[in-house]
Amino acid sequence: MPVINRVAEFHQEITAWRRDFHANPELLYDVHRTAGKVEEMLKSFGVDEIKTGLGRTGVVGIINGRSTKSGKVIGLRADMDALPITENTGKPYASTIPGKMHACGHDGHTAMLLGAAKYLAETRNFDGTVALIFQPAEEGGGGGDAMVKDGLMEKFGIEEVYGMHNFPGIPVGEFGIREGGIMAATDVFSIDIEGVGGHAALPHLAVDPIVTAAQMISGLQTLVSRNVDPVKSAVLSVTVIKAGEANNVIPRTAKITGTVRTLDEDVRDLMEQRLNDFVPQFAKSYGASASMTYRRGYPVTVNAPQQALFAGDVAALVAGDERVNRNVNPTMGGEDFSYMLQARPGAYILVGQGDTAGLHDDKYDFNDEIIPIGVSYWIKLAETAMPAAE
Repeated sequence: MPVINRVAEFHQEITAWRRDFHANPELLYDVHRTAGKVEEMLKSFGVDEIKTGLGRTGVVGIINGRSTKSGKVIGLRADMDALPITENTGKPYASTIPGKMHACGHDGHTAMLLGAAKYLAETRNFDGTVALIFQPAEEGGGGGDAMVKDGLMEKFGIEEVYGMHNFPGIPVGEFGIREGGIMAATDVFSIDIEGVGGHAALPHLAVDPIVTAAQMISGLQTLVSRNVDPVKSAVLSVTVIKAGEANNVIPRTAKITGTVRTLDEDVRDLMEQRLNDFVPQFAKSYGASASMTYRRGYPVTVNAPQQALFAGDVAALVAGDERVNRNVNPTMGGEDFSYMLQARPGAYILVGQGDTAGLHDDKYDFNDEIIPIGVSYWIKLAETAMPAAE
């Protein structure tokens, strides 16, 4: 595997950065220590410009090539935030902050992009400009959207933007990418059911919202199986149900909440509409009433065709063509890099994490073995997208 020799030389240094981030996790936009370390390191590498506070706590580092005659600017993005999970790995560098851990590998993403920054600032073997994007609040906070709304693309003239995520289950040394939707839209719904409360021994005098909710949950599953084209993807999961306080009382209300995941905007629209149609009518058939709130979360992460092809070619330079799956199965997890891909064409690639605990698991740990692979990908992407003039 042609990992760049210089990158292999400072593998252990990058690993130390990664483990420091791992031991000091921060949530959402409150990534002040992490962002501060990123800024400090970028300065030490001698990057040309650093912008802080973009999207509240985001950091952007600018590296110009030996020449910028091409005028091209590409963005490379890493996320910095952790998750509200208590770590259970037992590692010597485990989280030092109770209830917070890097359970998704953003510590590794940040460290790998810093490794690429160090190399690119040293060599500058490209014609154009690289914008290194360190983003807060990917885990539910919409930091990608915040950075875009703060003028990320316009301030730096970014023309294309690329993201990368480790992925357990893909072998180390392999990549996965696809054109089109690779990560799902992440919408949530909340249903409030109102019946008539009463004594549990006299159900005929009440309208039981728990019975209505139980039957409704079964009915909700048909919205996918009987409304969505079978060759397309959608997931509807009920994740919370709340009702009642005593074993001898039929309550007046019940509440259902859940999530809808889709890979196509038309299917997304269909699911929202069918939920709005279904919920009140179903409740009415049981003598109850129901109202629904549907909130759209992150949009579908859509890889542009040309950039997905290019990213796959770059991955092949690192891993070999036979180790790049160019039609990887999409995942129904969400990603706010989607907002950046709405603003500019680009691609999001998965890098193999190997056979490890899954993402968002309290036993997950980023695999330091893949650091040279990810760093080499970033470097090759910049140098191939903007080849230096001979």
